Amino acid sequence: MLSQFSLTLSFYCDLSGTLYQLVLFGGLGKNSDVVLVWRLDRWGRSVTDLLATLQELEHLGVGFVSLTEALDLTTPAGRAMAALLSVFAEFEREILGERVRAGLAHARQNGKQLGRPATAAIHADKVRKLRRSGLSKSEIARRLNIGRTSVRRILISEKG
Repeated sequence: MLSQFSLTLSFYCDLSGTLYQLVLFGGLGKNSDVVLVWRLDRWGRSVTDLLATLQELEHLGVGFVSLTEALDLTTPAGRAMAALLSVFAEFEREILGERVRAGLAHARQNGKQLGRPATAAIHADKVRKLRRSGLSKSEIARRLNIGRTSVRRILISEKG
């Protein structure tokens, strides 16, 4: 009777946090019934990341068990816990978005210039003047230490 069952234990120590890539993309999931981890934080970097990989495992027909958290996604209670995790993942994304928006608003309020600095635009007058004097676009770019594309953009904006 025992010949009907096969137990294969594979141990992987992955300090980089990319063990799930090996399981999902390296073919280990195809021959496995369950992925067993010691802790959830060893499987995913964030709740969102964890849920994405758990859904991929479910798609492959592979169960997931975390020993420390006593989370077994092969049972109805474990799947309910995964649903709760997805609620927290959405909450985490919304809180992060709020923090980013609040930080940007605070920076604007304090007069902080956001975005990429306009480096070539400060040379626009010099570019036009040098072009009128007959210099080539490449020579203008060399003299002002800016890109040729920036020179072209400035000269096109002058026409438009």
